[in-house]
Amino acid sequence: MSSDIRFTDFKSDKQPTWCPGCGDFGTMNGMMKALAETGNDPDNTFVVAGIGCSGKIGTYMHSYALHGVHGRALPVGTGVKMARPDIEVMVAGGDGDGYSIGAGHFVHAVRRNVDITYVVMDNRIYGLTKGQASPTSREDFETSTSPEGPKQPPVNPHALALASGATFIAQSFSSDALRHQEIIQEAIEHDGFGFVNVYSPCVTFNDVDTYDYFRDSLVDLKEADHDPTDREAAKDVILDNEKEHQGVIYRDESSVPYHEQHGVDEDMSVLPDGAPEGATDLVREFY
Repeated sequence: MSSDIRFTDFKSDKQPTWCPGCGDFGTMNGMMKALAETGNDPDNTFVVAGIGCSGKIGTYMHSYALHGVHGRALPVGTGVKMARPDIEVMVAGGDGDGYSIGAGHFVHAVRRNVDITYVVMDNRIYGLTKGQASPTSREDFETSTSPEGPKQPPVNPHALALASGATFIAQSFSSDALRHQEIIQEAIEHDGFGFVNVYSPCVTFNDVDTYDYFRDSLVDLKEADHDPTDREAAKDVILDNEKEHQGVIYRDESSVPYHEQHGVDEDMSVLPDGAPEGATDLVREFY
C-alpha cells in the first residue's frame, strides 16, 4: 500500500459510455477516491463487476479487473479474496444484477462475512435493457413492460443483508460526493463484508427516482444521531418505508472476516507444478 497514490491513478484510459448525467459517474469517482484515501493502489486492487450499466466499471478503473456474468460477481470476488487475502477486492453491480439473479449469492457472501466491499448502483430500473422494472422498483412504477407497475413490493436489500447476518450495511447517494466517498471508505476499512447500496439515478429511463427526488428526501443518519452499532436501531431504519436514508446503518465492531476465521492467510493464486497426488484417478472415476 502507498500513501502517494491519488484517485486519478485509478482512472483508466478508457472513456465511459454511460449516458451523460448517469449516477454511475459519481459512484465510480467515490470508489476511486476511497481506495486512494485508504492507502490502496491499482497494483493491490481487484475490481469485479457484473452485468448491467455498471458492468464495465472495471474497464474504466485502472486496477486488476474482471467483467463477470449476470449475478455472479460476488462468487468471483469471494474466490479472488480467498486466493489472495492480501489484496483489496471490490465488487460492483446494479440492483438487477445483485438483487434478482444474484440474490442467492448476495445472501451467502453476506453470511460468510468475506472481507470485500460490495457497491451496488441502485437506480431502481433495468437501464441497459432499456427500462424494465427492477427488484427495487416501486409497486406502481410504470414501464413499457409493466404499464400498470410491477404490482410487487420492492426488495429491501438492507433487510435482506441484516437477516443474513451482515456486519456492515450502508447507503449513499452518488451525487453527494463527499459523503459517498466517506461511506465507501468506511466499508473498505471494515473487517468483513462491507455492503453499500448507492442511489445512482438513471437519467434516461427513470423520471421518478431522480437527483432532485433524493436531494429532497434523504435523511443523513450522521445528522440524525443514529448509532450504527445498535442492531435494533438499524432495524428501525431499515424498516422505515417513509424515508430515504444515507449513511452507515449498521456496523458490527466485533466482526471477524471469513479468511481470519478459517486461517486463510497465504497466497493460493500460484499452484505447485503438477496435480495433487491421486487427482487424476479421482477425475477418471467420475468422468
